[in-house]
Amino acid sequence: MSDATREHADTRQQDAAQERPGTWTAGMRRAIRGGLRPGPWKRGPVLAALALLLGLVMLLHADIPNRIWNIGSLVETLLPWFGLFVPVLLAAALWRRSASAAVALLLPVAVWLNLFGGTLGDKSHPGGDLTVAEQNVDAGNPDPAGTARDLAASGADVLALVELTPQATGVYEKGLAKAYPYHTVQGTVGLWSRLPLSDTRPIDVMDYGPLAATKPAVTELASNRALRTTVATDRGPLTVYVAHLGSVRVNLRAGFWTGSRDIGIQALGRAVATAPSRRVVLLGDLNGSTDDRAFAALTSQLRSAQDAAGNGFGFTWPARFPVARIDQILVRGVRPDSSWVLPADGSDHRPVASRISW
Repeated sequence: MSDATREHADTRQQDAAQERPGTWTAGMRRAIRGGLRPGPWKRGPVLAALALLLGLVMLLHADIPNRIWNIGSLVETLLPWFGLFVPVLLAAALWRRSASAAVALLLPVAVWLNLFGGTLGDKSHPGGDLTVAEQNVDAGNPDPAGTARDLAASGADVLALVELTPQATGVYEKGLAKAYPYHTVQGTVGLWSRLPLSDTRPIDVMDYGPLAATKPAVTELASNRALRTTVATDRGPLTVYVAHLGSVRVNLRAGFWTGSRDIGIQALGRAVATAPSRRVVLLGDLNGSTDDRAFAALTSQLRSAQDAAGNGFGFTWPARFPVARIDQILVRGVRPDSSWVLPADGSDHRPVASRISW
């Protein structure tokens, strides 16, 4: 073997030794490569930031302003559903093996449980003197007679219906007559009762304010969407309000538009404040969640039967797959013993019911 060949072979052996696992050089290279890779606490900084942001949005929802697109009210309306982001972010954190993102998720989990953890349990208890119920029966309901049969079989003592049409009102009056000897219809809302009614009057929830006083009475009654009446019970008078507040819309131009509904909230709040008896029940499609700050005029005076004595969130709309509770039973001066959602019956809203006692 020539000297050149021998020298070339020695060089190759030295290079191979340097690359061989376990040698000092290979260990240094592995250490350098490992140092360049982020550890579990450094991985997923964006995921960790999103988890913290989610928690802060839920924690500080009341401080989100409504000046732009009514965004604060929209967030509060959808607030329970923010919890769905937690498993999504957790799956992403596990996939990235990010310890920081996983720990950051403790904040939104803690906030959500603080806000809604109590909602998941059953707060109902036996008892009750009177059962009240409400449903938006849907102006386009294809089978009002079937809906009337289902509601008559619900066992409610006092039943409020909203979104009545002139064509369907007669069907409900006929279908509910046997179970409810007393009833009143004012515009598109009505109340059926096993107990006598008195002092019934409409409430204008569409033109609240100074201009409402200039509206002709005939026009006001035709388009009326709320009423107040008194139910005579063996425990004394019960003031009952039935209301269907204005619809809300979500679009790019106006954001979360609630103008018509919010006018109705103010009108109802003023009416409830002057109720003729201390025992009050409000039944209606309020087109919003009571988590929304816009309902302060009502929630400052009344409490939700579902929150006090329900099981779960009690979502009512849309009927096929409910995602929001916009049909409400709010009370004052009486105790909710139980609250529940009835099965779908042909309307696009599910009925709600509550058992109350004195």
